[in-house]
Amino acid sequence: MIVADTNLVAYFLLPGQRSAEARTVFRKDPEWAAPLLWRSEFRNVLALYMRRSVLALGQALEIMADAETLLGGREYSLPSEPIIRLAAGSACSAYDCEFVALAEELGVSLVTSDAKLLGEFARTAVSPAQFVQ
Repeated sequence: MIVADTNLVAYFLLPGQRSAEARTVFRKDPEWAAPLLWRSEFRNVLALYMRRSVLALGQALEIMADAETLLGGREYSLPSEPIIRLAAGSACSAYDCEFVALAEELGVSLVTSDAKLLGEFARTAVSPAQFVQ
């Protein structure tokens, strides 16, 4: 199991430059987990794609359903204290620290392309390229 940040989910489900990398991560470990926050973040990504006319409403709804299936049963609500502690000790947002806190709680890696997370939480966060090696 890994914790996947919202960008990794987006790279996996939306065609783009990093899609192949995300699929390689999935082949290595198809059991992805995330804090419940991922839903709102991913909905925002889909809204942006619709505003830019990259996706139609029906496509966005299908992709959201696929994302919910991908993470089904592995979405977690977290207590505030560890998230706030991580945010206080880093330059990362509390949003990002939710993913770190979940990875730490589950004892797994957070797979992310976010440079700030990779720098601040090198023991927990790994890039997709690092993960597949």
